[in-house]
Amino acid sequence: MSPRLMLVTAGRVLRQVRHDRRTLALLIVVPCVLMGLLAWIYADTPVFDSIGAPLLGMFPFLVMFLVTSIATLRERQSGTLERLLTLPLAKADLVGGYAIAFGALATVQALVAGTFAVYALGLDVAGQDWLLIVVAVVDALLGTALGLFLSAFAATEFQAVQFLPAFVLPQFLLCGLLVPRDRLPDVLHWASDVLPLSYAVDAMRTITVDASAGADVAKDVGIILGFVLVLVGLGAATLRRRTD
Repeated sequence: MSPRLMLVTAGRVLRQVRHDRRTLALLIVVPCVLMGLLAWIYADTPVFDSIGAPLLGMFPFLVMFLVTSIATLRERQSGTLERLLTLPLAKADLVGGYAIAFGALATVQALVAGTFAVYALGLDVAGQDWLLIVVAVVDALLGTALGLFLSAFAATEFQAVQFLPAFVLPQFLLCGLLVPRDRLPDVLHWASDVLPLSYAVDAMRTITVDASAGADVAKDVGIILGFVLVLVGLGAATLRRRTD
């Protein structure tokens, strides 16, 4: 495993994305537009302050999941991965490079969306604003890691998109955004305990209502980062040279 090779791979991916204006627009603009639409819908009501923070973590997660899974799949379909793996480049170096590149994009995306929500839309939370943005960044990294892992099991871009309802929608339903997790039936509550998005929403809700719960938020962030590391490792283990 070579840090130099990972950085070289990350640089190549970032150069490609830089020339793809549509992808950049999807990454940077779409979460801000969605947050703006939400604030507009619930203008002059307390609803935006109540659900804005959890959704601020949700939107970057969804966008990074789609972008990462489709971009990685394209690399495999075009034969780029097959050519790269003929070089003295380990799978861990390759996946690590992708993780660094998309992780950097995820960080920029979450910073922009979080700053826009707090300072332009007036999202008001009990906790620290910077902590809200940190959790949004970690949620975007989670979407990146999940996209890297699941892209190995898709043969087409359509299949990659189908993973959204298959693997993300159940997390959305059980994460506590619609119904508090402690009100779920026991089996569903247990299932939500092993889903990473549950901890993302828990952290955002805690920041929304509690100004002194930094330790609880740090615990949730640590769990999410643990999921990120596991998913990146599984992505390296399941990486295929090309799509048949």
